[in-house]
Amino acid sequence: MTLAYLDCFSGISGDMFLGALLHAGLDLQLLRDGLSRLPLEGYRLDAESVTDHSLQGIRALVHPADTGPGVAKHHRHLAEIEAMIRAAKLPERARDRSLAIFARLAQAEATLHGVSLDEVGFAEVGAIDSIVDIVGASLGLELLGIDELFCSELPMTSGRVETDHGPLPIPAPATLAVLQGTDAVWRPLPAEGELVTPTGAAIVAELAQFRRPMMHILSTGYGFGRMQLPWANCLRILVGVAPGAPVESTVAGDDSSETDEVVVLETNIDTMSGEALGWLMEQLAGSGALDVAYLPLHMKKNRPGILLQVIARPKDADRLARQMLRESSTLGIRLRRQPRMKAARRIETIDTPFGSVRIKLKVLAGEVIAATPEYEDCSRLASVHHLPVEQVMHQVTQAAGRQFGLW
Repeated sequence: MTLAYLDCFSGISGDMFLGALLHAGLDLQLLRDGLSRLPLEGYRLDAESVTDHSLQGIRALVHPADTGPGVAKHHRHLAEIEAMIRAAKLPERARDRSLAIFARLAQAEATLHGVSLDEVGFAEVGAIDSIVDIVGASLGLELLGIDELFCSELPMTSGRVETDHGPLPIPAPATLAVLQGTDAVWRPLPAEGELVTPTGAAIVAELAQFRRPMMHILSTGYGFGRMQLPWANCLRILVGVAPGAPVESTVAGDDSSETDEVVVLETNIDTMSGEALGWLMEQLAGSGALDVAYLPLHMKKNRPGILLQVIARPKDADRLARQMLRESSTLGIRLRRQPRMKAARRIETIDTPFGSVRIKLKVLAGEVIAATPEYEDCSRLASVHHLPVEQVMHQVTQAAGRQFGLW
């Protein structure tokens, strides 16, 4: 069982939570692919490497489109957001978590304003942020295979926050309403500014246990907020397993190879178009498959076909097999359990002439044997410096190789 502990020494918000998951090993493109299932337009999700007060991490950025002063703010009601989430064909646990978080937020707003749940409206700009943050958080937990979430004390600061209803005291009334009745513990912090947002509060109120678990730590992530503070303004997440559980290194930072077991799902297909096969691969990857591949086949009646091969965690195999049956033209799936040996992997951030870049390190018997730059970071820096991405990738690879002793 995979566990995660949130160290909220500087609070929590939806974007800080996403950033922490990304820095702990969540693949940005898989997250984008999963979010693309939502019938939601008018935003862009990016991630940038950040170094603040000697801590390195990721800042997740949700860019809503057309948010200028002349754009009217429409409202989405809870029923509309719930319908949007249900229509997205998300993994079941991610869907249920997303719905539960939004229901908690809406209930808090309804209680505060003395209206029914049906009357609660989310301003459109805020709703886009909230939908991406909340569904992204639920998807991220699923993609990382996190089964249980735990949370530290929350910092209680002072001051005022500007809202559509005017200035309100900190912690915001919505934040307090969301956490009311939970086991959350407030820790006084002599500082001003909103460190715990309603969205961040709703995520931990609905999904987390407010205690410290016993665990073997496999990876650590830091998700940065936008506020500038006298300390590193970030949320720390520790991902690991309970004592006695088999240690896996898919998101880990240990330095030895590990053996575990996966399930390989296969089927032959000769009656689907290229477009449909591309869509199917995206759906399976976004539903938690470890890998999805197509292999060419020469089938009966001289038909060209493909072998669809999916590698899954044992706990996900039945769900993914049913998804393959439902969303492809096949009538049957072959399943087999196979042992797997893995090199350890960890993610480090290095400084380059272009900027900070995350590096994926392949580690075997305590030795770094490969260093691969994160493509998303290199692509972003190539755009900033108006250079071909291959040139940036090459120079960053050379720098990483020198830093980690590969040559």
